[in-house]
Amino acid sequence: MNSARATVMIATYGVTVLCTMSVDPANAQEVIELPGEDRRLEASFEEVYRVGTAMTGEAWQQFGRVRSLAFDGAGNLHIFDELPQLVYVVGTDGSLIRQLGGPGDGPGEFSTSGAMAVFADGRVVVVDILRGYHVFAADGTPERLIRTANPTGPTAVGRVVAQSGADAIIGVPTLATRWAITGASYREPLRFPTSHAFERTTLSGEESDTDTIAEAWLPPKDLEGLDQTELVNAAPIPTHRLPEFTPELHWGVLPDDRVAFSDSSTYTVKVAEAGAGVVRILTHPFPPAPVTGRVIRAERDRRLRQLEETAGPGENLDRRRRRIEELEFHAELSVIRGLGTTWDGQIWVQRRGDEPSDDGPVDVLTADGAYMGSYPPGATRIPDAFGPDGLVGFIESNELGVQTVVVGRLSMGAR
Repeated sequence: MNSARATVMIATYGVTVLCTMSVDPANAQEVIELPGEDRRLEASFEEVYRVGTAMTGEAWQQFGRVRSLAFDGAGNLHIFDELPQLVYVVGTDGSLIRQLGGPGDGPGEFSTSGAMAVFADGRVVVVDILRGYHVFAADGTPERLIRTANPTGPTAVGRVVAQSGADAIIGVPTLATRWAITGASYREPLRFPTSHAFERTTLSGEESDTDTIAEAWLPPKDLEGLDQTELVNAAPIPTHRLPEFTPELHWGVLPDDRVAFSDSSTYTVKVAEAGAGVVRILTHPFPPAPVTGRVIRAERDRRLRQLEETAGPGENLDRRRRRIEELEFHAELSVIRGLGTTWDGQIWVQRRGDEPSDDGPVDVLTADGAYMGSYPPGATRIPDAFGPDGLVGFIESNELGVQTVVVGRLSMGAR
């Protein structure tokens, strides 16, 4: 492959960063090699408010299962609580503005909601895997219900993000958290997914329209011997039962609606856009770690301890212990453990720590390839939601599983 290479100086936030960039003329992909030495960042976190039973005991704060958070452009936080099928809209002072949804078949009511997306102007989309897409106006009024295009297989939904430049949302159905299996799934020939597709669903008509922005690597799955019923049951979660430590897909949507993602065991962050696919690749010289016998033994021991700690009185654990002992393992430990994108276009990358389950530093990059620096291990994790003006939201759980949502303002400083 012929490519041009250049060393470029990127100045940002008063820091000049040296990067090496390759350009492949055949597909116009820029490959930017980030510097190998960490530059320490200091995290300054100012808590703004927190909501949850542990603090006030108000009825609405008795969360069932908070699935996701999202801010609008005014800084209002939207909390999607899956169990009561509700979305809570919380003001900048932590007070409840309104709630949306609830179980039912009427306008603005949910049958089986699975995900939420929030636009900067305050509009909300809730994905109902049985009914379609509920669109709410900025004042909470139900606007319309958009039907889902007739599926040829199981209907699946995971995290979705609003696309700022269009009346659309972006998601990855192969990372489903909820799904529905209908009779049509068994009648129609089923194509098992071979990639993670970033799907853009347009919501401007009476029926949803979906196209693919880019495709990420999905580890292959052995389908030999599976019949149609087994295929249907496995298709909504194609990563199910892959070997432990198999590379996961981590992704986020940038303000210009490009998608940033990592889909391998190496430190590789790809930036893709509609109509062009992957246009930029950011790499870091951190190699994956081998999965040794010591790592495998330690992981099995950790899971066995966790099993014992969470078991009910008198529960027979023999079968579950046997499954842990029979686990298969991928050959490498991935460098990247998480990825998030901010409202001003930064990409946050969570690296692995010393042990497989430990978090390491959090790198802060820009989509153009500038390395801003790294928060040291333990300084912060990637927020569950980024908002305007440095707002961030975290979902926290105590030892009893009670959830609290913490909102703060994060500022970045170098040292």
